[in-house]
Amino acid sequence: MSEQAKNEWLEWIKAIVVAIALAFILRTFFFATSIVEGASMDPTLENGERVMFNKIIYYIDEPERGDIVIIERPVKSYVKRIIGQPGDKIEIRNHALYINGNKQTQNYLNQAAIEATRDFGPVEVPENKYFVMGDNRSISKDSRNGLGFVEEKEIIGRTELIIYPLNELGLTK
Repeated sequence: MSEQAKNEWLEWIKAIVVAIALAFILRTFFFATSIVEGASMDPTLENGERVMFNKIIYYIDEPERGDIVIIERPVKSYVKRIIGQPGDKIEIRNHALYINGNKQTQNYLNQAAIEATRDFGPVEVPENKYFVMGDNRSISKDSRNGLGFVEEKEIIGRTELIIYPLNELGLTK
């Protein structure tokens, strides 16, 4: 093998090693994937869809109302939408969501999901905790009924992208 061929081969190997190392770093520290289980986030996210989530965002920023987040609990992980931040007063009455007394517009919900939202609260979100709900309000296990308030340290990332199935490829909203 010529010296030039050896050098080209070594450069090719080096490029592969760098690509693998970069992929490992991105996967470990910045982005990961999760599979949506169940119908609690319908119609926004459907059962079986694979989402990519941003793992580093909440090291540099705080979770915001409307973010779709991955919540890690000892037995299982959940995908939910942040509705209330620390200190917020949450109430649902007559199928309408109120935060701190202000009626909220929930453009991400269809009319059936709004009508399926039962009265709840009022409750105040404790410090360092968040109130979350699924978009499919009639069946979602969330802060109203079993999941409880979510600690900030349990929120491990914000969903960014649906990556599977390919015909659903797009940003999460």
